[in-house]
Amino acid sequence: MTLLSPAGKVPAVVSKTKSGGQSGSFVEAARRAQIVQCAIDAIATGGYAQASLAQIAQRAGISKGVISYHFAGKDELIEQVFAEVMGQVVKAVLPEVERAPRATDKLRLYIEGSIEFMRTHPAHTISLLEIWNGYRKADGKPGFDATSYEPGISFLESIFRQGQAEGEFRRFATRPAAVTLRSAIDGVLVQYATYGDKVDLKENCRELVTLFEFGLGARDVEGTAKGRKAAEKTVSPRKATASQASERKAPARPAAPARSGASKRSR
Repeated sequence: MTLLSPAGKVPAVVSKTKSGGQSGSFVEAARRAQIVQCAIDAIATGGYAQASLAQIAQRAGISKGVISYHFAGKDELIEQVFAEVMGQVVKAVLPEVERAPRATDKLRLYIEGSIEFMRTHPAHTISLLEIWNGYRKADGKPGFDATSYEPGISFLESIFRQGQAEGEFRRFATRPAAVTLRSAIDGVLVQYATYGDKVDLKENCRELVTLFEFGLGARDVEGTAKGRKAAEKTVSPRKATASQASERKAPARPAAPARSGASKRSR
């Protein structure tokens, strides 16, 4: 499961109603944004299954007919909620990550930004989790699956490859590492959605940053340029033991006695 996975631009949902497209007025755009926000709040508060169009309309202070004017149905509204949340994640996280020159800084900022978004946008992140678990298309298939987040995985892989090329990270398979990192961040989201403020987001963020910086980093880890240089200067315990053993002096042997014949000739 990969939820908050900021990377690149999130495509906008094209409305099938007459209010969609470039012909929509500013007032219509504002109304659509209001409906989307009310949908986010309704889903985060009562869960996806309970967030009916009637409840969303009640939150917005409008009739269901107004929602139908702006959205073809609940499916289109949910897809717009998804696009809205992901778009806000991108705006909140990516700019600072992309400005960082070093891969290690990019990695840290990515983790910090993703978890900070949970703290500042709890309704958005919880609604995304609810949609992931509950939204189904007309044919019964999940509305969103792992393929929806491939751009986020690719973005993390690009950070890892940069770090490997520049000697900051050790050699490792980038895709499993990217999937593992995303799953770890999503795990924090699941805990936060379940236990709320009992989850210390700062602590989780700090531990994730430490775990991945040390796990993937070049802190004297063999397999990186920095690690190889350190390894060249360090003798392994096994080699050190063998070396020390060879350097130990064998006990001195007593000198062999002179032959008797040789002593007679010397006389």
